[in-house]
Amino acid sequence: MATKKVTVTIPEDLLDEIRADAAERGLSAYVAEALRLKRDRDRLLELVDWLQEEHGPVTEDERVAALDELEDLDAEHERRRASGRHNAGEAA
Repeated sequence: MATKKVTVTIPEDLLDEIRADAAERGLSAYVAEALRLKRDRDRLLELVDWLQEEHGPVTEDERVAALDELEDLDAEHERRRASGRHNAGEAA
């Protein structure tokens, strides 16, 4: 993958924390990953805005149902981790 060197200004205290967290993989890799995650989050927020324009806001019942489903998925992932099963394609 091609890379390009850029100059950015970062608050000193934040840079110190990032350097400590990024020690082994390097500052550039850490920053690149953070920017990818931020870009992905921004795209998801755009999608949410578009879906709400098209279909209206999420109701409280829909929000609760989605959170319940995420909780069930987290529990299933934890159960698989605890049992040593890691195959993502494996049936529940």
